[in-house]
Amino acid sequence: MSISVSGLISGVDYESMITKLVAVESQPLTALQTKEASYQAKITGYGTLKSALAEFQTAMSSLSKASAFQNVTASSTDTDVATVTASTSAKAGTYSLEVSKLAQAQKLVATGQASETASIGTGTITFDFGKVTGTLNSTTGKYQSGATFVSSGSGVKTVTIDSSNNSLSGIRDAINDADIGVTATIVNDGSGTPYRLALTVANAGEENSLKISVDDSGGALSTLLGNDPAGTQNLTQTQAAQNAEFEVDGIAVSKASNTVTDVISGLTLNLLATSTSASSITVTRDTAAVTTNVNSFVKAYNTIVQTLSDSTAYNADTKTAAILNGESSVRAIQTQLSSILTTPLTGGSSGLSMLSAAGVSLQKDGTLSVDSSKLQKALASNYDDFASLFAANGQTTDSMVAFSTSTSSTQAGSYAITVSQMATQGSILASAAPTTLKIETGVNDTLDVQLDGMSATITLDAGTYASADALATAIQSKINGVAAFVSAKSTATVSVSNGALKITSDRYGSASNASLVGGNGQDNLNLGSSATVTAGVDVVGTINGLAATGSGQTLTSSMGDSQGIAVTISGGSTGDRGTINFSQGYAYQLNTLVTTLLDDDGPIATRIEGLNKTIDDIGDQEDVINTHLKVYETRYRAQFTALETLLATLSTTSSFLTQQITALADLRKQSSS
Repeated sequence: MSISVSGLISGVDYESMITKLVAVESQPLTALQTKEASYQAKITGYGTLKSALAEFQTAMSSLSKASAFQNVTASSTDTDVATVTASTSAKAGTYSLEVSKLAQAQKLVATGQASETASIGTGTITFDFGKVTGTLNSTTGKYQSGATFVSSGSGVKTVTIDSSNNSLSGIRDAINDADIGVTATIVNDGSGTPYRLALTVANAGEENSLKISVDDSGGALSTLLGNDPAGTQNLTQTQAAQNAEFEVDGIAVSKASNTVTDVISGLTLNLLATSTSASSITVTRDTAAVTTNVNSFVKAYNTIVQTLSDSTAYNADTKTAAILNGESSVRAIQTQLSSILTTPLTGGSSGLSMLSAAGVSLQKDGTLSVDSSKLQKALASNYDDFASLFAANGQTTDSMVAFSTSTSSTQAGSYAITVSQMATQGSILASAAPTTLKIETGVNDTLDVQLDGMSATITLDAGTYASADALATAIQSKINGVAAFVSAKSTATVSVSNGALKITSDRYGSASNASLVGGNGQDNLNLGSSATVTAGVDVVGTINGLAATGSGQTLTSSMGDSQGIAVTISGGSTGDRGTINFSQGYAYQLNTLVTTLLDDDGPIATRIEGLNKTIDDIGDQEDVINTHLKVYETRYRAQFTALETLLATLSTTSSFLTQQITALADLRKQSSS
């Protein structure tokens, strides 16, 4: 705390004098504080610029995807019968549609029970999905004698019922918790035994009917749920599984679902009702959506250009400069943005290598403008090339080679693709036909299966199979029902080749394998040591003349200008597979640039770091000056205090002398008198 100097003796206003002297001495501090404020303002300005760039990046990110410029629309003249949606791969055209049947899922119901909570029995319930052929008695809800059930091979599922869940409600919950593609509910029909277990298959289609086998000790569980359409049927069918049946351009089609994705390429049909007459489906290129996205690109670009311009502006009339005026980092950003737009694209369509070819031109002030007429003409003549003008996009010349992905390392260009080895699936082929089609419990019913590197033991249902094909389907169903395989999304197809069984992994590449490594039924099926085991192999080839990395059917370039580009070889043969033309459109390039600008080690972050360091240095200088000012002020106060003390002393002496002189004068007067 400073000590004030009163000035009572001298009459001098020392406090005012000290304040003025310190103010003169603190002028360098004021200059530093002014600098510090300007640097803080610049940091604020860069913060505002970062926010604007982040908004610009969001816009460019969505526009750098090829799908933003490959829009197609699809419509139906009768939306009560069907609705339709189109993907970017759909081609323009018109199709007729007539629906005669809708797909539906099977529904079954059990006989009524007096209680939901009373114990019924324990055991294992096995669900198999397949196709029923035969005549259904509409009165009883059961198939008549002679009906057959053929498993679809999609995988058997099991549910264990024990003492903890052996009531009707417990069985319901166990089925639902197992998530096997069957939903169980309990319906109260109001009778003397009102509680009826109802089962609904999740997937529609005629190959999703149920055969339910029960392995129990007392027989009560089997009596409740055992249901073989070709044998004993303890359940009543209330709705049959059936396929959707319809015609597209007069071609008869049957599908297991009412949502159909594989009839017309790129289209999804959602069948809603049967029809009495044909309706029309029309697919058109959505030029309006592309036009909107082009204008969105221009608007976003102009907004960031204006933001940059405003942040560096100088008003000659008011002689005031914007916060970031004179900042070289901002000028560099402006230059980089305009440089991208003035550089022709490579690797894509020669017809659209500049924005100007699509009616988008750069103005003198650095902004963009759209010539709507020229844009529409470009859409009419080069619609398929718009994706390459704005996005990172690859176009292949071989219909069975598809562009998959690219990385930031991939350079625009045209790259040749060759394949020296096609990807294959792992398999095991029996050396001969099965020695018998009769499967006996404990004799030849188990197989130790290895699929895609995982192992599991399956147990076939005992019985004599009608054919090798029927046995193959049963094996496939058991393999595809293994929980570990299902979890890993590994499936297999079991077929018959010249009478011999063949198990093939549905996966491609070196991760694909299928074999039998044990089980009492291995020799009977001739799938033992004499069987031919073939491991899957990855695709092998080159991209841009350089060896690429194969994984399954995907070939990825690992070096050169094409590094990071990946293509999927879905079919065809070895040899020359054409080229992939890869371009990095303007939205993609701008998005990449802004990502770099906003990086933690990017130019903006670096500049802000530099400004903060300068502010820290100024703070250090201010601390030195403030310390000096305190010493300076303290010295003046001490000096003025000493002066005032001296003056006080002199004043006292003066008063004493004055008194003495006065006394002497009085003495003289007295002496004289």
